[in-house]
Amino acid sequence: MSDGELNLRLEAARDRLTELGRTLRDGGPWPLAERFDHSPEAAWGPREILAHLGEVLPYWLGEAERLIDMADGPMPFGRDATNPVRLAMIERDRTLPVRELEARVANGIERWRTRWPELDEAARERRGLHPALGEMTVSDLATRFIAKHLEDHLDQLVAAAGVEPGTA
Repeated sequence: MSDGELNLRLEAARDRLTELGRTLRDGGPWPLAERFDHSPEAAWGPREILAHLGEVLPYWLGEAERLIDMADGPMPFGRDATNPVRLAMIERDRTLPVRELEARVANGIERWRTRWPELDEAARERRGLHPALGEMTVSDLATRFIAKHLEDHLDQLVAAAGVEPGTA
C-alpha cells in the first residue's frame, strides 16, 4: 500500500471517528455488551468497539515492527479472534469513558500515519506467517488489519450507535 493511499484512508477514519465521537459522547451512557467474544452470539456495543480499536492499532503496529526487525523470515506473527489477551484488554478498557477510548483510537491512527512513511519498500515487503491467513507482507498487514479493519469497525460503530451513515 502506498504512503498516499494509507494516509488517505487513515485521515478519513480519523475524521469519521471525530464526528462519531461527538455523537457517542452525547448519546451515552452506553451499556456494556453481555457477550463480546468472537462467537455469533456476541453483540458489541460502542464501548467494546472503541476498546477493541484502541488495542488493535498499537498491537498491529508492534507486529509490523517485529516483522521489520526479524533476522530471518518469514516468522510467525499475529493472532486470531480467540486470543485471550485481546479479549482481556477489551474487557478491561470497555469501562473507560468514551472520550478516553476515542483518544486512544485517534492516537493509534496517528502512530500509523507517522510510522508508515518512514518505512522503505524493503521493510514493507518483509514477510511473516499469520496463524490463519498464512504468509503476509507488512504492507498486507497494514491493508487488512489497519485500513480495512478500522473502516469495518467504524461501520460497526455507526450501526451500534444507531447513527445513519453520513449523519454522524
